[in-house]
Amino acid sequence: MFVVFLKFSARRDRAGEFMEAHKAWLRQGFADQVFLAAGSIEEGRGGAILAHGCSREDLAARVAQDPFVAEDVVTAEITGFSPVLTDARLAFLKTAA
Repeated sequence: MFVVFLKFSARRDRAGEFMEAHKAWLRQGFADQVFLAAGSIEEGRGGAILAHGCSREDLAARVAQDPFVAEDVVTAEITGFSPVLTDARLAFLKTAA
């Protein structure tokens, strides 16, 4: 699984122009069952997405299609994460120990 951090760039002031397209991109990620959660990160620095069930390469290609990324409103950082302990509700995320 992956955590995608979308951190505002110097072009943050253009976010409003692309907000609806960014939201549509997020909805598609959920519809495709790639995104598990998405939201803002603290202090208004941008957002984060929890992604699962895809390769890093496929996720990078998907992230590149985000209008915020394409228009340099945010920079994207993809970090892999391999959970070995989870709450029972998240057991589907566990990797082999």
